[in-house]
Amino acid sequence: MERDEIVLSPLYSVLVTGPCSVLMWRVAANRLVALVPIMLGVTFLVFGLLHIMPGDPARAMLGPEASQEDIIELRAELGLDRPFFVQYGIWLWDIAHLDLGRSISSKRPVTEIIAEHWPATAELTIVAMFFATLLGAIVGIVSAVKANTFVDHSARTVTFIFLAMPGFWMGLEMIIIFGHHLIWFPISGRGEPGFDRIWHMVMPGFVLGTGTWAFLSRILRSSMLEVLSSDYIRTAEAKGLTRRSIIFKHALKNALIPFVTITGMSLGALLGGAVITETVFNYPGIGSEMVRAILARDAPIVQGIVLLLAFVFVAANLLVDITYMMLDPRIRVEGRRQ
Repeated sequence: MERDEIVLSPLYSVLVTGPCSVLMWRVAANRLVALVPIMLGVTFLVFGLLHIMPGDPARAMLGPEASQEDIIELRAELGLDRPFFVQYGIWLWDIAHLDLGRSISSKRPVTEIIAEHWPATAELTIVAMFFATLLGAIVGIVSAVKANTFVDHSARTVTFIFLAMPGFWMGLEMIIIFGHHLIWFPISGRGEPGFDRIWHMVMPGFVLGTGTWAFLSRILRSSMLEVLSSDYIRTAEAKGLTRRSIIFKHALKNALIPFVTITGMSLGALLGGAVITETVFNYPGIGSEMVRAILARDAPIVQGIVLLLAFVFVAANLLVDITYMMLDPRIRVEGRRQ
């Protein structure tokens, strides 16, 4: 029996505990399948909430002087006179064929409108995530290593301030200070491709990632303090390992698991916050486009954008699960048992 265990142990290591193990991808595939009912629930909520919103899209399109006959004719043309579940079923069928419908106001395909504005929001979200993870990691690690010192207290005070600061207010203040008075950064628009575009995204990207990096730093600080007080860290210290080696080679990897969790979940918050940030900075992304569509009661655009944001959010959570299993083999083994 012992010989069999010795022979099988390398195979077990490859199938279960390897960073790209077969079982890891099996668990990931199972979770991907589980996302299907979640997305169906999202589509139902999005379609249902927009369906019960007050107002008539047909009347909004034709204007207040339109006759009742014209409104009835347009409602029939748009399919708004059909029962709710019939409209929902037709919408799902169109989504399955990658057809999100046409804008009520401009008559353009919704996929075309999203494709036009999505790259700007994706770029802004990447910049915001860069600020959030970089500042969150630096402040969290320094605060944990210098726990209960002046540096730690100062860092925690700063994170409290940024957590409590509304994004729209901070954006307006940065426009006044760095845009009008100091004239360091442009205050609106996306800019031309290249360095000019990056320069345009500095202020909105920082504002969008502010609350996230402040929260991430507190999560990483708590996780680092817990890991640094564990037995294996004391053993590493007793063996004479340097402080730098203990922090970055032993403690940080285990402390990153909750950090990665919150980072993945924060992606949805960043995309949602982009609506306000893009409006404040007049940034031409899907957030500002959704605000315009809501004011115009352009339901197909709102539905398409919300569906895209929901898909990105659940996809990010799937990537977080996979990253979990790569960071901690115990999660892979637990997934095999489920």
